[in-house]
Amino acid sequence: MKAYVFPGQGAQFVGMGKDLYDNNAEARELFEKANEILGFRITDLMFNGTEEDLKQTKVTQPAIFLHSVILAKSLGDEFKPDMVAGHSLGEFSALVAAGALSFEEGLKLVSHRAHAMQKACEAHPSTMAAVLALPDEKVEALCAEVTDEIVAPANYNCPGQIVISGTNEGIDKACEKMLANGAKRAMKLKVGGAFHSPLMQPAAEELAEAIEAAEFKTPIAPVYQNVDGKPHTDPEEIKANLLKQLTAPVRWTQDVEAMIADGADEFIELGPGNVLQGLVKKINRTVATSGKQ
Repeated sequence: MKAYVFPGQGAQFVGMGKDLYDNNAEARELFEKANEILGFRITDLMFNGTEEDLKQTKVTQPAIFLHSVILAKSLGDEFKPDMVAGHSLGEFSALVAAGALSFEEGLKLVSHRAHAMQKACEAHPSTMAAVLALPDEKVEALCAEVTDEIVAPANYNCPGQIVISGTNEGIDKACEKMLANGAKRAMKLKVGGAFHSPLMQPAAEELAEAIEAAEFKTPIAPVYQNVDGKPHTDPEEIKANLLKQLTAPVRWTQDVEAMIADGADEFIELGPGNVLQGLVKKINRTVATSGKQ
């Protein structure tokens, strides 16, 4: 069974999507529609911008979404997923690719989400750190020991690789504890803020109205959502989980394990980079992985 997976923030690169734009008329039309919806030429930044341009959350998120979704649409009848999932932002790409959201509504929500998250980051200086070679339970327990600051697990990427999220001081304290307790590494990431933590609550409140107003349909395949690692097809459940996703951890390990348990034996990554293929292999070496970008 085929599982299509869609990457999140951090996968971007200068030149992403240019081949699609140059060689596919339908793709070009969608990119131009996106420029119109967003009110600026995001294609200029994607194809010819600088890395700094692409690092801005309000650019990164719609850029990755567009690359992933337009790639899925360009496959036409070849795109026949048995199941889909996306990492963080990639969940929006998965939902549009699977027909739960229209291209236009998906892009507007992603842009809204990006602006809301950027605002939340600016209001509370915060960051994230990757912790390697500690069991999930240990990371959770050590985060809980930091009681005077906000710090929490944010991404369960694969066994032995968790990203934690919180205030700058909270992350510093937690990293010291992780290293003292045997982590191979506990390194801060170059990100704008504490994604998937309680510090994103203002962004969740801002996004709630937009998600509620958007029209969600039953997807063509189950969507394995980040908040619980389970398959969903009910539009109301999907909406509720999307909103929780901003402040809750991304349970990617659980997503992939659940898809494999439900019969997935081939994972195809659509979008920039190949990060998810690497994570899938670390979760289960027996499944086939490939990607298009």
